[in-house]
Order: sequence, then C-alpha cells, then structure tokens
Amino acid sequence: MIAFGQIGFWQLLIVLAVLLLLFGSSRLPKMARSLGQSLTEFKRGLKETPPSDEPPKNVEDTSTTADGDAASAKTKSDATSDS
Repeated sequence: MIAFGQIGFWQLLIVLAVLLLLFGSSRLPKMARSLGQSLTEFKRGLKETPPSDEPPKNVEDTSTTADGDAASAKTKSDATSDS
C-alpha cells in the first residue's frame, strides 16, 4: 500500500531539481532568505498584537482639527457664522 502522507528522498530531490530549473541557482538562496525573514516578521507581529477582545490603545478623537484642538475648531466655526 502506498502512503501519500510521506515524502521520500527521491520526491524531494525531484522537487528541488524542478525549483532549480525554474528559478536558477542565484535566485533560490535569495528566495529562501526572504521567506525566512517573512516568517520571522510574522511571528514577531503575532507576539506584539494585543488580544482582539481588548479595545486598541491610543484611540484618537476624529473630530479634532489638524492641530489637534477640537474646542478651538468649534469656536472658530461659531465665530465665522456669527459675523
């Protein structure tokens, strides 16, 4: 009976040979390095992300002006409408 869950030596060798033919010997190390860095960044991001049930910290009020002063924006608009 053939086991489909296991990869043998010859199957792995064939896959590596096809990858070498498709991408060339200079791009394979670059791709492997890039994949390793991506996985490292992904794992680091998972560790830094707070649980989803907590509200995010540093939520800013969206009704402020560019200088961050909501009260002065309201008084400025009131002052222009009075004149």
